[in-house]
Amino acid sequence: MAGLLRLARPGNCVMSAVGVGIGGLVAVHSAAWGEFAWPLLWAGAAAAAFTAGGNALNDVYDRETDRVNHPERPLPAGKVSVAAAKSFVVSAFTIAASLAVFASVWAFAIVLVNIALMASYEAALKSRGAPGNLVIAYLVGSLFLFAGASVFRSSIEPLVRTGILAALAFFTTIGREITKDIEDIRGDVDRQTLPHRIGSRRAGLVAAISLFVGVALSLVPLALGVLSLGYAILVVPADGMFIYAALHSAANPARSQRVAKYGMIVALAAFLAGAFV
Repeated sequence: MAGLLRLARPGNCVMSAVGVGIGGLVAVHSAAWGEFAWPLLWAGAAAAAFTAGGNALNDVYDRETDRVNHPERPLPAGKVSVAAAKSFVVSAFTIAASLAVFASVWAFAIVLVNIALMASYEAALKSRGAPGNLVIAYLVGSLFLFAGASVFRSSIEPLVRTGILAALAFFTTIGREITKDIEDIRGDVDRQTLPHRIGSRRAGLVAAISLFVGVALSLVPLALGVLSLGYAILVVPADGMFIYAALHSAANPARSQRVAKYGMIVALAAFLAGAFV
């Protein structure tokens, strides 16, 4: 059981559930602990189960390289068998889909799509660089879209709010993932990453464009008037971090991807503040 828990990485599972909760607050404000409390609880639990399955699936596919890079992990350490890990993956994904049904049919559909994408990523897309970056960016953004789908009934305003947040997360994650690939270009001998294909300088330009798109999207809630003053106050430093990361993505990729990560956290806080302040 201890080995299976380590495969799941409970901390990551909790963060996924919290992300759905924040998305729900952004989507429906105080109704998140009112009429939409149960759909969001089901959705948060489904996100946690999906994350557990995805983490375990990652360890199943990486078990050979983990013998060298992470020998302490459950599979290379022999604490969990491959068969048990695969059964855990199937069980976690099945639980995620089953829980999503209680949130909404749209949430259930998103879980099915994400399971297929996660399996494709681990089986083939991870080694292909850019396609894998796109899948990871979508999966990060879909966490917030999942929250919006869970509370969607008739009004599209919750979907607009979470859709903007999902799109911002998508583009900033692409920028950060490409920047990480620039940082790791010497070690990624078995992956055809974008920096390998077009060079670090051009890949840095693509990363910068993605981050600038994220900055542009951050202005949409203000233009539509769907978030309040609290968002306007906090989104300024977040955009500053994204702009810094964009300008330094090729020259200093290590610092750039760290700053982009912090920018995503501040942007998330901005959306949360905009729902209440």
